[in-house]
Amino acid sequence: GRVGIRNEIWVIAMVGCVNRTVERIARMAANQVRGQVDGVHAITHPFGCSQLGDDLANTRAILAGLAQNPNAGGVLLVGLGCESNQYRALLDAMPDADPLRVRAFACQDAGDELDAGISAVVEIANHMATEDRREPCPVSDLVIGLKCGGSDAFSGLTANPLLGRITDRLDSAGGSTILTEVPEMFGAEHILMERAVSSDVHGAIGAMMNRFKRYFIGHGEAVHANPSPGNIEGGITTLEEKSLGGVQKAGSAPVTDVLGYGDRLRRAGLSLLEAPGNDAVSTTAMAAAGATLILFTTGRGTPLGTMVPTLKLATRSDLAERKPNWIDFDAGPILDGEPIDAATDRLWHAILDVAGGKRARNELYDERQIALWKGGVTL
Repeated sequence: GRVGIRNEIWVIAMVGCVNRTVERIARMAANQVRGQVDGVHAITHPFGCSQLGDDLANTRAILAGLAQNPNAGGVLLVGLGCESNQYRALLDAMPDADPLRVRAFACQDAGDELDAGISAVVEIANHMATEDRREPCPVSDLVIGLKCGGSDAFSGLTANPLLGRITDRLDSAGGSTILTEVPEMFGAEHILMERAVSSDVHGAIGAMMNRFKRYFIGHGEAVHANPSPGNIEGGITTLEEKSLGGVQKAGSAPVTDVLGYGDRLRRAGLSLLEAPGNDAVSTTAMAAAGATLILFTTGRGTPLGTMVPTLKLATRSDLAERKPNWIDFDAGPILDGEPIDAATDRLWHAILDVAGGKRARNELYDERQIALWKGGVTL
């Protein structure tokens, strides 16, 4: 029911045992439906079997969230048959799923699992080609995830403040942004708490921060086990310095909601999402929450992308020049005197271009992956 900026089919593995099968189905089906949809892509991971309790529930919640991302116009769930993460339970978590767009089967029950999978994708694609059209939508329909990875000393000076301007512009237009990486809020959480829209949201932010600190302590790790070696080499000296730069991605927007890991977006405006700073885990969590596009600032560079367009913003021009196959946008001119308003307009138009169909670097180079936050017992 929400607006997507892509119309793709995602073939999702329910368990790691079928990862290669899922990849073959997606690759072979893509050749048969070329031109009908924006793409057919496999979603694989090593989990789904031998998980218990909340750990299994988290895997299921993330996969269900991805299956309901608006950029997925169609979804095929592929199970093995004997795993803990049964596809029927995932379908139960998606009560509004359209059976013409969401299909599922277990390989142990299929005669030829490749034929079964390819046939399902072709049927979904035929329906999408008949029913779906790109049409103009207001920017208030955008849901953008905010991310920084491989940060350097310039992250808090160029790219992150630029994202803050985009957050404020989108917030004023009625759109939605998602900020996560909770360990990289440590030391700057008061900035976000002061902007909570209610006492309930204020309390939820504090509770989220405390849960994450207990998570570190419970595993015998120091809360200040940050910044990373790459951050230090890039000039960041303390966790607080990293956090004060990181939260600038949220601009000055009020915090309207706090989401748990695996939760989906509930309210417009700026939502905080409980997930770690790990690039693949956090981008996956934002896509599962409903982000249709992610803005990813970096001072060190990375090719990583998740299942939705993942625009990489370089903090310095030399990085953008060295890694043009990774970087979508250069925030470096701010260091040379480009007015922040001019840079904001430049990025805003780049975002609208991608929302309108222009492919991000991660799409052009097929850099798509997910990662799940594993925190429980494995049988």
